[in-house]
Order: sequence, then C-alpha cells, then structure tokens
Amino acid sequence: MTGSPSRLVLWGVSTSRTLRAAWALHELALDYDLRPILPRSGETKTAEYTQLNPRQKIPLLQDGDFTIGESAAIIAYLSDSYGTDANRLVPAEPKPRARWREWCFFIAMELDATSLYIMRRHGALKHIYGEAPAALESSSTYFQGQMRHVEAALADGRPHLMGDRFTSADMLLTTCLVWAIDYKVPVAPACHDYLERIVARPAYQSALRANLPREPKQETARG
Repeated sequence: MTGSPSRLVLWGVSTSRTLRAAWALHELALDYDLRPILPRSGETKTAEYTQLNPRQKIPLLQDGDFTIGESAAIIAYLSDSYGTDANRLVPAEPKPRARWREWCFFIAMELDATSLYIMRRHGALKHIYGEAPAALESSSTYFQGQMRHVEAALADGRPHLMGDRFTSADMLLTTCLVWAIDYKVPVAPACHDYLERIVARPAYQSALRANLPREPKQETARG
C-alpha cells in the first residue's frame, strides 16, 4: 500500500503464508510498509532479519517494537488490535471464537502441514527434501479424506465456514484450496463454488498483487 511510512511492517512475499498476512492487512484497510524478502534465500538469514525473527521464516509483522510471526497468528493479532465491528476477522463471543479456533487449527494442521506441505516438500521442493512418491500419494489421499468436513460445512449453502461472517478461517481455507488445485488434488464442486466467491473479494485481489515477487533490478549496460 502506498503512503508515508507506517508503524506496521510486513516482511515477506511470494508464498501462501505471506499472502494470508497481506490479505488481512487489506481486509482491515490498514496502511503498511512491505519488505519483499523471499523464502529460502539469503534475505531471511541476514543479521538484521535474524534479530527480528531468529526462526528466519516469513511472514513476519512488526507493529512498533512488537513482532509476531506465523500467518494465522498475525491475522488474529491484526484483527484483535485493529478490527472493527464491520471488518474484524475473528469472532468476539466465546463460543463462536472457539468454533473459529477449531476450524483454524484443523486447517493449519490437517490440510496444510500434514497434507499440502508434505506434497510441496516432495514435489516442488524435491530438489531440497528429496523425492517421495508414496508420501505425495498418501498426502493427497489424506487431504481428500479430511476435506469431507469442509464439504459438509458448505453443503447447506452457507457463504462462509462460520456462516454469514467472513473470518480468518476462510482465509486459511482459501489458500489451502488454491494450493490443492494447483497440485491437481480433486476438490468438490461446493468447494470450487466457495473458492470462486472468496477470491473475488477486492482485498484478496489487492493482496495477491502485493504478494508478487519483486522484479529483479536491471543491470546497467557497460561499454
């Protein structure tokens, strides 16, 4: 986002996790500065960044002298700190908040970490982590099995996982569905319809653009 420097700074671009953090900033209409560093690069291992985040991972959010990593935690922090009744991404009441937390934990663990990231490690990143065809197949099968819970929740025509209210659970699920489709994992029609609605949100589209890797600097020709 443009404008004068702000106290919110987001580090990282190009991944589904950095997209989530940027998406939250855009949903909440917050001004921020972007530091477009890339994963698995020397940019996450510099002394400056390591001091901010010893785990050397992205995304990372700075809010003044406070820093927080992990995309789901960043979204929740931004919503709790800056959300309004009109745009907050986390339910306020205890029981809806508990159900929201259940969805977030389920998506982050069962769909993302246990399924899709295993496929990424041994698919697109096999040059780093090695080939494992059995792991790819079993992860895809596991993902499809776990998706029955999502399909059941969307079968009644509700617009979002939590009903009428859009929350960060939808943000986590959307990035996982995009990821799964990219990996050619079968996804039910109800999930495709849901995804089409969510990715049409203006904040998603603007965050998608913000999350693009930066263009490399052009070398000046020398005579």
